[in-house]
Amino acid sequence: MTATPNDVAVLVVLTMTIALGTLVKARVRIRSTTHSISWTETAIIIGLAVAPAPVVVLSTAVGIAFTWRGQPAIKLAFSVGKNVVVAWGAGLTLALTTWTWPPEGTVALLVPLALAYLAAALLDDILAIPVIALASGTKISKQFRSNLDLRLAGFALRFVVAACTLLILEANLKLLLAIPPLVLSLHLAYSTRIRSRTEQQAWQRLARTTDALNVVDLDNVLTTAVTQAAELFSADEVEIELRDGGRTVRGGTGGITFDGPTGTPTDVAGTIVPAPLEGHDRTVDVGTLRLRFRGPVQLSEREQYTLRTFASALCTAVRNARAYAELARVAGEHAYAASHDALTGLANRRHLLDEGTEQLSTRHADGVTALVLIDLNHFKEVNDTLGHAAGDQVLVQVADRLRGAAQPSDLVARLGGDEFAVLLRGLPAPAVAAHRAETLLAALHEPFELDGMRISVEASGGISAAPSNGGMAELLRRADVAMYQAKRAGQRISTYAPTRDTADLGRLTLGGDLPRAVADHEFVVNFQPIVDLGTGEVTSAEALARWHHPTHGLIDPLRFLEAVERSGLLPAFAEAILDQALIAAVSWRDAGFDVPVAVNVSPRSLLDARFPGSVLARLRAHDLPPDRLILELTETLTLSQLDVVDRVLSRLRDEGVRLALDDFGTGYSSLSLLSRIPVHELKIDRSFVTTMESSAEAAAVIRSTLDLGRSLNLDVVAEGVESEPQRRALWELGCVAGQGHLFARPMPSGTLLAAMQRGSGGRPGTLAAPLHDIGAVIRLSQNRRQAGRSKPDRQPHLPA
Repeated sequence: MTATPNDVAVLVVLTMTIALGTLVKARVRIRSTTHSISWTETAIIIGLAVAPAPVVVLSTAVGIAFTWRGQPAIKLAFSVGKNVVVAWGAGLTLALTTWTWPPEGTVALLVPLALAYLAAALLDDILAIPVIALASGTKISKQFRSNLDLRLAGFALRFVVAACTLLILEANLKLLLAIPPLVLSLHLAYSTRIRSRTEQQAWQRLARTTDALNVVDLDNVLTTAVTQAAELFSADEVEIELRDGGRTVRGGTGGITFDGPTGTPTDVAGTIVPAPLEGHDRTVDVGTLRLRFRGPVQLSEREQYTLRTFASALCTAVRNARAYAELARVAGEHAYAASHDALTGLANRRHLLDEGTEQLSTRHADGVTALVLIDLNHFKEVNDTLGHAAGDQVLVQVADRLRGAAQPSDLVARLGGDEFAVLLRGLPAPAVAAHRAETLLAALHEPFELDGMRISVEASGGISAAPSNGGMAELLRRADVAMYQAKRAGQRISTYAPTRDTADLGRLTLGGDLPRAVADHEFVVNFQPIVDLGTGEVTSAEALARWHHPTHGLIDPLRFLEAVERSGLLPAFAEAILDQALIAAVSWRDAGFDVPVAVNVSPRSLLDARFPGSVLARLRAHDLPPDRLILELTETLTLSQLDVVDRVLSRLRDEGVRLALDDFGTGYSSLSLLSRIPVHELKIDRSFVTTMESSAEAAAVIRSTLDLGRSLNLDVVAEGVESEPQRRALWELGCVAGQGHLFARPMPSGTLLAAMQRGSGGRPGTLAAPLHDIGAVIRLSQNRRQAGRSKPDRQPHLPA
């Protein structure tokens, strides 16, 4: 049977069918617009099969318009236009196949119908996908690939329904009663599948988003949160308002569009969905997250839960970023105070040594490195005559003049008192150093203005070029030798001459004795105890190496450590020292004092992959638990070495060996090392302890180190405790453990054992009286008492 174009009944039936296909849909929200996946093309294909194309096109326009009452006109126009084009394209495809109704056989029905449906599906995607991509801010190619499997399955499903409907129409009209329940069941199943896929993708995006928030820079956290939230919730704009600081950040999937003070209006009007940035326990509120949509939007229950979860993760990320920024700020102040002279602002000795060491490692590429050491003559007379305040003013002016006379590449430092140094870098030849030194000293020739007086200051200088070995310590020593040569000769400047320095000859002799010293066990270990500042109880002991030379007697490590490291004997030396330390710990344990032993580690040992195995083997050989050994690391490790060091230390830590960061705060890498190497303990350098009672900067460094230790759950040990006022001041600041001459000087293991057995005041295991009676209620003093300073006997780091 063939329908005529004038058949009103056909037009009405087709219009109602297309309207019903439009109403039965699955909805997906993008931004403030809800997009629908409907059965419209299925109704269109059925209509084209039984009626002329113009009738179907007209029915499509009327049917869709009938269902879109109350919707925006632009959406209605787009939907009508799109589906009219789909109907026209499918009808043209069907006409090209010489379609007739009813068809002659199943193949004659399915093949033309499949081609027409394919044309309709392609036209629908080609027209709809660019609009959806524009609304969601994504690329068209990405939007086309999104849920492609679900779209293909939906097209196939709806084609099967269309084909079955036409087969039923051809066979028996009464069977049409089975079509509505079938269509409804298939629609519900397909809608459920779409919702399931949408929720799965939403949770995956939430997981990726919260993972992306795990950065420590606050700006990166906010940028990531804004862009990711805009995509996650399909919002037109995302706004984050931070409570502290009055900062507001806005943007979308394309990035940040505003970053400024709170209260600045936005041009995105419509629905606002707020979410407080608070933790799971709701005790911390850092601000508010707002999603903005240009139209009316109601978030689903799943989206509301996702929003709360995202806001909680963002709250945590903001707090972590702020905590890290504060830690970096404190560490920066700490590092600056530890590397600069408080009076003049110049680099201090530690800074000079660090910079010089780094420079010497690249001297072949950067030219000649030299050091000028400058000492003010008769400066004591200025202090004695005019007072220390006037002397300080002179030192500040000297620093300013040296800074002005130096080249931009030079490093000017104050080593202490009236001693200054200038590191000259990238010189074309060693002889240029003398000319540059003359320029520096000439800057001090003019008198200094001091409270209306003109004061002349004389200075002596020593010059040394970088040695072939010995490093920065040797360069500084040679400059010092040259400076005193100038003073003795009555000259202004002297250049280092090896022939006048007998120290080098002695050092060469010691280097030749090293193989015999290692073989004959001439290296001995003394131990300095570390005690609980409150109780006086020994908590551990640090192993300090000495060379018992048969000719020269007891030799300090400063004279042989570099030679050991250069000689290739470091592994054997380290094992010998470690053996003696572990033997001592075992003897103390057997006597009833389970005291861990701390051994200093050479950075070169940490670059040896065999080092962990050697340490663990020695622990097993002495039947000592790994946690009874503490390896003390120095901040001289460079970041370029940390990749190798990480593997070595991770194995030792995983086995239970404890790690300590020695001389904490005196190098640049404190924070970097803490973030890379998970240590158990920090040791405050003795220079801060020695000056804590007279220097606010030193006290601030100690206080910040203790705060850092508490926040990271690390033990903190103060080195160089030499007086009871220092002990009490440290204890009142919260420092638990200390080490220094107040308690004991370095001693043999047997002597330390006897001291622990004897105890203090009849209390075995203690070396000092407790600060307070056990069980007493203590009121911490707010005032810091002054104590005299004694010069520390500095123990350098030893290889282990």
